[in-house]
Amino acid sequence: MSSPSEQHLVALVGNPNSGKTTLFNALTGENQKVGNYSGVTVSRKSGSFRTPHGRKIELVDLPGCYSLNAQSPDEKVTRDFLIGEQDDETFPDISVCVLDASALERHLLLAMEVIELGRPVVIALNMVDLAESRGIHLDPTILSEELGVPVVPVQANKNKGTLELKQALRLPLPAIDYPKWEVSGSEAERLAARTHFIQTICGEAARRENDGTLTLTDKLDSFLLHSFTGWAALIAIMLGVFWTIFSLSSYPMDFIDESFGSIGQWAANTLPEGDFNNLIVNGVIAGIGGTLIFLPQIVLLFLFIALMEASGYMARAAFLMDRVMNLVGLSGKAFLPLLSSHACAIPGIMATRTIDSAKERLITILIAPWMSCSARLPVYFLLIAMLLPQASSLQQAGFMLGVYSLGIVTALIAARILKGRLAEDATPSHFMLELPPYRLPQLGYLLRHIWDRAWAFLKRAGTIILALSIILWALQTYPKPAKGSLASEDKSLALEQSLMGQIGHTIEPIFKPLGFDWRTSTSVLTSFAAREVFVSSLKITYSISEDIEEEEQDKLLREALAESTWPDGSKIYTPLTLLSLLIFFVYALQCLPTTAVVARETNSYNWAVGQLVGMSLFAYLAALAVFQIGTLLGF
Repeated sequence: MSSPSEQHLVALVGNPNSGKTTLFNALTGENQKVGNYSGVTVSRKSGSFRTPHGRKIELVDLPGCYSLNAQSPDEKVTRDFLIGEQDDETFPDISVCVLDASALERHLLLAMEVIELGRPVVIALNMVDLAESRGIHLDPTILSEELGVPVVPVQANKNKGTLELKQALRLPLPAIDYPKWEVSGSEAERLAARTHFIQTICGEAARRENDGTLTLTDKLDSFLLHSFTGWAALIAIMLGVFWTIFSLSSYPMDFIDESFGSIGQWAANTLPEGDFNNLIVNGVIAGIGGTLIFLPQIVLLFLFIALMEASGYMARAAFLMDRVMNLVGLSGKAFLPLLSSHACAIPGIMATRTIDSAKERLITILIAPWMSCSARLPVYFLLIAMLLPQASSLQQAGFMLGVYSLGIVTALIAARILKGRLAEDATPSHFMLELPPYRLPQLGYLLRHIWDRAWAFLKRAGTIILALSIILWALQTYPKPAKGSLASEDKSLALEQSLMGQIGHTIEPIFKPLGFDWRTSTSVLTSFAAREVFVSSLKITYSISEDIEEEEQDKLLREALAESTWPDGSKIYTPLTLLSLLIFFVYALQCLPTTAVVARETNSYNWAVGQLVGMSLFAYLAALAVFQIGTLLGF
């Protein structure tokens, strides 16, 4: 008999969509912490609580899986943890296996595999209300007798049965006795025995009334999974998500931008003039503001993800998109992160956490930045307006659509190539998907989901983004022009004489084959802080005043670019140069904050740096081909 003062390690295991996370939150409340399992990037969530007997429990929420026959890194983590082979972990004292009572036949297979490990198990029979509403009569006593382990009915979303579940977590549990199914022989024979046992036990412990009445889920799926209306609904929903992230997020983003602008102005007027003032205003405050401005997009994105997951629609969207995504070697789960990356690559990359396969998740992360994000729009607007000055708004919009399509098509081709290249080193991926019943999302789950993701972004990306902003500030500030010199009064001359300007002059021979002069090269370098910085950097190099309206600034910039020339008098910004620059921005991964997030999400600086170098090199070669071939053809 264990002492009440002892702490027990309890594992929470179950299929995806079994309500495992909801039960975890109900048991642990606010006493939670999130990290990674040792040696892998799979997230680990653990929490603590006390049983009615006073015993302290450490509860570990294991990744959802369908079987302990590991086919993915998530499933391997679950299996290794349960048998005590996970690095720095011992096997749990008790395993709580969460079953969806409304889909008992599918969920019992994993439960039987966990029981066969021979260690203490408690079954949490979740969603009993949903099962009863669907005409399923449950008998937990029969189920317990047949499985040989305690079975506790719970309704996690309403915190019902959690006290009884806590009471069941006491050692020693009754010895496991499972004479009802065969556990020897080949895997095929064992599976057949389990399947026969499951059908028998469900006939006794989960009797179903079949009166021919369609459930709400059946009725909705007849529309949402239909070959025509299903696709129409999916397109409408995705366009709604896309439009909302683009449009509604602009209001809080503008508010954040204006707020930090006001804070910066206050700091500039309050602090003594000098480098420290400049550092705080243009380095620290601008860096923090540049981080927080992404937050509304992240919050909205993960709100929609949480809504679709909690309601059950996410599985339907993945199901519909699976066949299309299979053409490039991905599954339907990669669709939403790629779509979201059109708003911002950072939340899109973070959204790949919904992808079970580590290989597929990596491929999606690597190609996500080729989805043209909203930060590229100021650059596209500038270049397309100069490239097609006489075109109508509709024609310019069509050209913009072509630019977006170019990035999408290239990304999908790259995904297909990467799928083959990574196949030898990755575990084969199996797209196994359960379509859960539709449910009303729980407010607590939505808030917790959004908070976790937002905080992860701020904590993981914020410090690195701030550091990069300060480094770029230093490059543009030093060496400072001598007092009284012309450069001290002219920002464009000051930038030209700074380290960043010197680097721009140094690399001009590298970028000249693309049609870029030193000003363009310098602006490309500064855009590594954020893509939209390219336009503001050009305004500085061409001495466009910041004291006039932005629309007037853009007009003057277009005129200055159109009139700029090389030393021999030839124009710099020809249509061919504009097209070359446009191609470069479609393909280049210039946003270092994205690289920082990729490093965090993949737990590898090698992948992050490789992606940055690879995409930038691809962008250079593509722009080079456009400019040089166009020149040879006389354009």
